[in-house]
Amino acid sequence: MQLISHGAAREVTGTCHELIIGDKHILLDCGLFQGKRSEAEAKNREFTFDPTKIDAMILSHAHMDHAGRIPLLYKRGYDGPIFCTYATQDLADVMLQDAAYIQEKDEEFASRHFRDKKLSFGPLYTQKDATECMKLFVGKNYNEAFEVLPGITCTFYEAGHILGAAMLYLEIDSGGKKIRFGFSGDLGRSALPIIRDPQPMPPVEHLICESTYGDRTHDDISSARQKLRDVIITTAKRGGKVLIPAFSLERTQEIVYDLHLLWDAKEIPAIPIMIDSPLATRVTEVFRKHPECYDQSMYEEFLSKAHNPFQFSLVNYTETVEQSKELNGALGPMVIMAGSGMCEAGRIRHHLRNELEDARNTVLAVGYMAENTLGRRIIDRECTSVKIFNDVVQKKAEIHYINAYSGHADKDDLDGYIQSIQGLKTLYLVHGEERGMFALAERTAAAKNVSIIMPERGKVNEVE
Repeated sequence: MQLISHGAAREVTGTCHELIIGDKHILLDCGLFQGKRSEAEAKNREFTFDPTKIDAMILSHAHMDHAGRIPLLYKRGYDGPIFCTYATQDLADVMLQDAAYIQEKDEEFASRHFRDKKLSFGPLYTQKDATECMKLFVGKNYNEAFEVLPGITCTFYEAGHILGAAMLYLEIDSGGKKIRFGFSGDLGRSALPIIRDPQPMPPVEHLICESTYGDRTHDDISSARQKLRDVIITTAKRGGKVLIPAFSLERTQEIVYDLHLLWDAKEIPAIPIMIDSPLATRVTEVFRKHPECYDQSMYEEFLSKAHNPFQFSLVNYTETVEQSKELNGALGPMVIMAGSGMCEAGRIRHHLRNELEDARNTVLAVGYMAENTLGRRIIDRECTSVKIFNDVVQKKAEIHYINAYSGHADKDDLDGYIQSIQGLKTLYLVHGEERGMFALAERTAAAKNVSIIMPERGKVNEVE
């Protein structure tokens, strides 16, 4: 049995791992690389494996850095099943359609404006590709074993990261030998709003584990709502706009949930809250379809009172481009939330170009910003200007970062998770920058007798 990491190997994005069991090939996730544009484009357009040789795929969750290349995989010849939870299946349908739409629109824009500067790469896939690949998806319940291929079963456990996110538990018959193999996907945190806490991982001999925050702790989640309140109050007093780059999947719903609680408690002023993301609107509808993923607090705060957690008097969901453009000329105070979360695409880039140079405004980051992304450069205090749509924009707006909203486990969560797993022999650390990955490896080695491997992209690792 062999493991090859084709992405998220000593980096955060582009999760894609291949298990080779005899003559069978199983893919765990197939995500987009995000970061420096030229580098990401090169990585995203070419697979380091033959898609036609993959027999089955298992998808941990619907974030683009885990699911974003599935239409391209299909386009290049993959025709096997894609197993995931039912919520992930519904979210992937929405997310992949949106990704294809954005690529097509970006290509149109680049063709009109940047052709001479060679900034047009063409879409990775079309909306037609995104639609057609959905026929491969097979929804499954949490906590129910299912057959992936003969001799290989999988069980999904709650990861606590986003709606529908799962940890993978595989039981593999390899040459008459029984192997228990785990994949954390993106491991979440306890006490996040809306969704349930992560479940314990069953005993496994081998585990692929994320390490995004392997060297950092988060602020307590209970502090996030108060920091959000403080930023809104301070910016509103200046007559400014609060710009929140937020992933349309999960983070937007979490922020709206907290804003709803703050408004109910009369802790924020009555200013417009604009959710400038058609994608967020569609994702929110998926959330409403899957109450089986909700935690107890969701029932106590809203559902038991027949209240919609994602809608209240201050909130407006935009749809059209014209509605989005109107926000540029609108006077503050107001809150504008738009994707993408790392500011690499979507309507937030237009808002940042128009509002970043106004000192009355605030940019509030609420999630992880990968290296070489626009979002990382915006929150970098040493960076005084950024390039957006080929324009140099000065950073005059106030910049805040609330790390308590992170949907990823921090160093303490990761330590506890790894230490709790019984029978562990080999730990594969992925989905992290090397600094955090090495820190987690050092702590694990000191506390647990396991072999620790940090896979290199494309390198074969023997699983024994």
